Amino acid sequence: MYTYADRMRAVELYIRLGLRVRATIRQLGYPTKNALKGWYQQYLKHQDLPENKAPRAQKYSLEQRQAAVAYYRAHDRCIAATMRALGYPGRGTLTAWVRQDCPETSKSIVGRAWPAAKPDALMCEGVVQLCARQSTAQEVAQKLGVCRGTLYNWKNQLLGPYAPASMKPTPKQSPVLDEVALKRQIEILRQDVRRLKLERELLKRAHEILKQGSDIDLHRLTNKDKVVLVEALRAQYELPELLSLVSLARSSYFYHRSRVKLADKYVDVRRNITEIFKANYRCYGYRRVQASLIQECKGISEKVVRRLMKQEGLLVSKPKRRRYNSYLGEISAAPQNIINRDFHAAAPNQKWLTDITEFQIPAGKIYLSPVIDCFDGMVVSWSIGSHPNAHLVNTMLDAAIDTVQRNEVRPVIHSDRGAHYRWPGWLSRVHDAKLVRSMSRKGCSPDNAACEGFFGRLKIELFYPGNWQSTTIEQFIEAVDTYIRWYNEKRIKVSLGRLSPVQYRQKLGLAA
Repeated sequence: MYTYADRMRAVELYIRLGLRVRATIRQLGYPTKNALKGWYQQYLKHQDLPENKAPRAQKYSLEQRQAAVAYYRAHDRCIAATMRALGYPGRGTLTAWVRQDCPETSKSIVGRAWPAAKPDALMCEGVVQLCARQSTAQEVAQKLGVCRGTLYNWKNQLLGPYAPASMKPTPKQSPVLDEVALKRQIEILRQDVRRLKLERELLKRAHEILKQGSDIDLHRLTNKDKVVLVEALRAQYELPELLSLVSLARSSYFYHRSRVKLADKYVDVRRNITEIFKANYRCYGYRRVQASLIQECKGISEKVVRRLMKQEGLLVSKPKRRRYNSYLGEISAAPQNIINRDFHAAAPNQKWLTDITEFQIPAGKIYLSPVIDCFDGMVVSWSIGSHPNAHLVNTMLDAAIDTVQRNEVRPVIHSDRGAHYRWPGWLSRVHDAKLVRSMSRKGCSPDNAACEGFFGRLKIELFYPGNWQSTTIEQFIEAVDTYIRWYNEKRIKVSLGRLSPVQYRQKLGLAA
């Protein structure tokens, strides 16, 4: 809730800027558009803003809250069961109580295993029985061992969403004619299901054999590739329907099949290339493969090796490089870059750096927010949590401010342009402590290189070499906290005369 001074400051700036909502919010960093307009209407009506209303009395007592949370813990942690048993409170209120009193619930890992795929024969049989309607859809689903919704999903996959789900005759038709028409419809449906299944198998084999993508067009393949697909499915389907589906003439099929069956003069070379590629961690390109073949006294040109490797699908994996960019626009005015990459300080508490880094382990994500002193690289304060929220950075800043003596010169606090360092809570703390704000340029991590360097050393020395498969979030937080304390008290830095930051300050008489 904003104070009276904050609201008056916003209204006065709003009037001074010519009633420009976006400019006012961008400069102050608060409030919302509707809140600002509401404050302005109150100011026009009363020539002043009313004081904040007294906080509303709590609807539920502390005993009721404790009883609700205790019942939730004792009865399988079910929100709905607790509400039905006690008759209070609402779902949102009870969820908030549980998150505050049971913080371990927000750190749970939720997984889901996909159900096993049903065989195609079962899908076809289910669709046929659904459309024939000898019994209800629920009875057909129970007979096949699936749910009723799955049965209709199969119908949509094989026939499309606009196909009728029932071919049950109307009472006006003759029973004999109706039976004949129903059998004809069932036969047509079986043919459509078979055709769709065949098309699906062709696309699947094209992806496996020809290494084509998911958007492959069977009619645009070469005749040679079509022959390969037809040969792969020749034992399951008849030749005429395969040739009709891929639009291949019968004469072209037999011609290319005879060409494929001819002896390949590069059979031994293909086998040698594959062996060389797999024996060298699958990282050899065609030049190094050709050099290996020459060492084995097999003179093959680079073009032939490249073509054979392409046909065999021997491709060297390459990392996909994409420049990360999370910039969504400026939310408020940013201060100047006072540090300007000058990370040297003549005394402690002159220049502070801060940022947030993420650790991803099997148990979940953990975030670290430290304050680094440019004087000797000491971590002045830090906070570790499972959410990168305002509480993470605010508690870290409060702990850092407590280390500064009252008569000392206030340090410069430097950060990137993240939203964490523009929220009202952060701004009010910086203003009350009389700190000087400094921000990096947009998308320029070297402007905060000293803090990024600490993150790099922490991950190289602690995170990357460790095995965190069976580590819980609490255990990992404890490990990071232990490392930071070791970093401050014992880790040797050559730039400090082979002393740790704490030992260096003790030597200079700056610490007890």
